[in-house]
Amino acid sequence: MLCAAVPAWAGQDALLGRYFFSGDGRITLYSEINEESFSGVYRSGPGAYDREALCRISKVFGTSCDPSRMGLSLRLLEFIDYLEDRFNRGAQITIISGYRSPEYNTSLRKEGELAVKASMHLYGMAADLRIQDVQGETVWNYVKGLGFGGVGYYHGSAVHVDVGPARYWDETSTGVDTGISEGNKLIGIMTDYDIYRPGMTINLQFVRMTALPIRVASEFSLVRQSSQKEPEKPRVFMPAFSPAQAGNCAVFKNIDEMDNIEWVLPADLQPGRYRIQARFCDGAWPLMPRQVQTPEFEIKKVEQAAPLSRPGHAVQTSEGSNGTID
Repeated sequence: MLCAAVPAWAGQDALLGRYFFSGDGRITLYSEINEESFSGVYRSGPGAYDREALCRISKVFGTSCDPSRMGLSLRLLEFIDYLEDRFNRGAQITIISGYRSPEYNTSLRKEGELAVKASMHLYGMAADLRIQDVQGETVWNYVKGLGFGGVGYYHGSAVHVDVGPARYWDETSTGVDTGISEGNKLIGIMTDYDIYRPGMTINLQFVRMTALPIRVASEFSLVRQSSQKEPEKPRVFMPAFSPAQAGNCAVFKNIDEMDNIEWVLPADLQPGRYRIQARFCDGAWPLMPRQVQTPEFEIKKVEQAAPLSRPGHAVQTSEGSNGTID
């Protein structure tokens, strides 16, 4: 999403918590790189975000509040706040590395740093950080047990945290030099929030691309998650695209074009857990999967209270295909 943007309708449903993992809405941040800082409240209620506070926080993570640039993921901010609340409420979070431009990430790779080509830092969805008076290994072990997000540890005080697929690694299992992300092997798709009500706009974003252009089928599928033997038939829809259309495909030529894909959720959508599935049109990149799905998100009734629930994602170990530093 763009610069921790807050949708215009957010104030109309400020009581709806938007993420499975959220903190108390108060955080203290300091950047080692640019010495920007923030200490205060960025959210006054479950879904009531303060735009000015988010702009200041974006600067700590190394990105501006220019809506034409990719910025900070609210999901990442909430997850970091969640971790701070559980380990040392009120502690300072030192950001060692936040948002990275593609050019900066490439320069780190050339210098031999542990920066994967498909880094989640490129999307404002990752941070290398320290929590005051908390050991990096403690955070690493805790996040591994959550089954949510990525976490890397290099036997120091810092830890890498991201809100991508559930996986973990240390300096011996980064996969940086294995070509694990080449040819879009790790491409994925994310929603902007975890919790919605029917009729809200959902914003989709492709992540971890390493080869462009990419041709995406114009029709997406909404798949309800169910334990029943006979699953519901997926609902097919066409989201709003910004890139050029080529027949039944949308052609994406850069990261920014794959950042803002919108769809208004149907007003008759039933409560439950869902995923959205996207398909790719051709075999231009043979290593790329034929289709990808978002992590689960939840639809709540309009009159329903919004206690935060927990996702049931399985953890991938460092020996798995996604055990990479990014």
